[in-house]
Amino acid sequence: MATAGLSTGQLGELRRYDTPTVCNAIELFEVRARTAGYMGREIVAAFPELPPMVGYAATATRRGAAPPREGDSVATLPDQVGRYGELPGPPVMVYQDLDVPSESASFGDVMCNTYQAFGAVGLVTNGAGRDLEQIREMEFPIFSNGAICSHGYNHTVDIHVPVSIGGMMIYPGDLLHGDANGVTTIPAELSGELADACAGVAAAEAVVIDYVKGGKPTPEGLAEARKESQAQLADLRGRLSRA
Repeated sequence: MATAGLSTGQLGELRRYDTPTVCNAIELFEVRARTAGYMGREIVAAFPELPPMVGYAATATRRGAAPPREGDSVATLPDQVGRYGELPGPPVMVYQDLDVPSESASFGDVMCNTYQAFGAVGLVTNGAGRDLEQIREMEFPIFSNGAICSHGYNHTVDIHVPVSIGGMMIYPGDLLHGDANGVTTIPAELSGELADACAGVAAAEAVVIDYVKGGKPTPEGLAEARKESQAQLADLRGRLSRA
């Protein structure tokens, strides 16, 4: 039985904000280093035009450079989607390609159609993919390190295990947020408060943006707008910080 996650409404609120705003809001709680909790630039949105993806990690590892050896345990698609019910909410498939560098595609349109049909809201991998035009039509968010036209000997090795993607560990059930800017994890202990924190961050940043877009800004006026913006962020940090 899955532990309770965010409600549909709470997940929808988080989807209103881009991933940089989410990262900025997480900083205010001071629960992790500012250089932790997000994937490196090698993990790129295949369809940056899509809105933010928010969901819980359904993790797996795969290989494609050679067939499974006799006696190896190989997880099937039914095995993977059958574990979705163990997650707190909508799944995001998170695949670690154990072949470095990737020798073949980790996913294609058959896999993504299957994942989406069973409720998945996206896929993240350090490997490559294929069938990207078909997947684009599905509006299924993909974050990967590129494309390879063949699936090679593609097989899933393990499911629901810790994986390493983009320089960070992802555990089954981790809450992920991703868009054109990249992918971050959301610490579970603050996930219920994060949408409100994002609103505060957006309002503070709007003070400067509205000023400079308002016509004829001056250095003095910019300094005042920045001072007000920083004051709002400091007040927000004081109310949210766990430090």
